[in-house]
Amino acid sequence: MIASVRGPVLEIGLDHAVVEVGGVGLAVFCTPATLAGLRRGTEARLSTTLIVREESLTLFGFADADERELFLLLQTVSGIGPRLALATIAVLEPEVLRRALHDGDLATLTRIPGVGKKSAERLVVELRDKVVVAPAPVTAAGAALPVTAGNGASPVRDQVVEALVGLGFTLKPAEQAVDAVLADKPGAEASQLLRAALAGLGRSR
Repeated sequence: MIASVRGPVLEIGLDHAVVEVGGVGLAVFCTPATLAGLRRGTEARLSTTLIVREESLTLFGFADADERELFLLLQTVSGIGPRLALATIAVLEPEVLRRALHDGDLATLTRIPGVGKKSAERLVVELRDKVVVAPAPVTAAGAALPVTAGNGASPVRDQVVEALVGLGFTLKPAEQAVDAVLADKPGAEASQLLRAALAGLGRSR
């Protein structure tokens, strides 16, 4: 298993990044939030897992080991492959996903594109006892560290729209989903904006 990769980012594609390791460029498939945190020409370290199929070897990368473990856990459920597992992590933060599985929160789970009620029920049945949920922290309202999104177009907005288009959504719905989130949460950071927009697009499909 390739547990992690570290090196300069050579390219950032719509659904993957190319990281140079020992003179070899490795294509690493990531969530939009992870890709949004990378910059071409700078060094990156990603937790990874290699999915082996008869016809391919595919490397998936994550911002941290926690996301990677959930990615692997999700695939123990029948019908959940790497792409759907990656989409799940793209939409739901790790603790939100664990809480939804623990509580049997089907409404949250069906926000994931490609997951209907039956699939959500199967996820709960098979994973409820395999996740550990931390006590809900008591925080002051608005404690999150925001990335300011200015009125109209902004680098963060444009980057998130581009990532959504890379996932297969058309430009207009992607822009509308991002703008809807920004209207409700103008100070949302990039990863929060991506997850919320994905969730909105999932509900509209």
